Amino acid sequence: MSEYSIFEINQMLESMTVLVDTREQVTSAFRRRMEQIGRPYERQKLDFGDYSCAVIDQDGNRICMDHLFAVERKMCLDELCTCFTRDRKRFEREFLRAKEAGGRLILLVENASLDKALAGQYRSQMHPDALLASLFAWSARYQAPVHFCTAQNSGAMLFRILRYHLKVCLENGGRLP
Repeated sequence: MSEYSIFEINQMLESMTVLVDTREQVTSAFRRRMEQIGRPYERQKLDFGDYSCAVIDQDGNRICMDHLFAVERKMCLDELCTCFTRDRKRFEREFLRAKEAGGRLILLVENASLDKALAGQYRSQMHPDALLASLFAWSARYQAPVHFCTAQNSGAMLFRILRYHLKVCLENGGRLP
């Protein structure tokens, strides 16, 4: 049961500010992403992930959600393959930090789809079966949903992912279900 009313939840959703990790590079694609999100954003160091959010509650207190959930964005399957091979230990540490903090990472991969992964439509020596095995194992091991999008709609997808994870947390009294 939520400690917030539907009215309070809606007000908090409207107050959402996107938190962007300071390591996320400011490029033209980043600016387009932020424009699509259409919400204010702040750059700060996140303990895990690339994007999270904060809201203002009914008493005017700022509540940061970065300890509960964040989106880890990858620009393509090539980058994801590198994360599952050469950079696997570093990538896994990020998911472990989230899990140990009681939080969750959501994986968003741009310019990608499961069909492209299955067909091996990426530049890596990683076999499609190994890529899919890693993706599904990661999802199960870290309760990490995996979403795919185009680069053109990544901001819109980020906004929706953050908004609905936030909504569910608020409906659950400010906690992950």
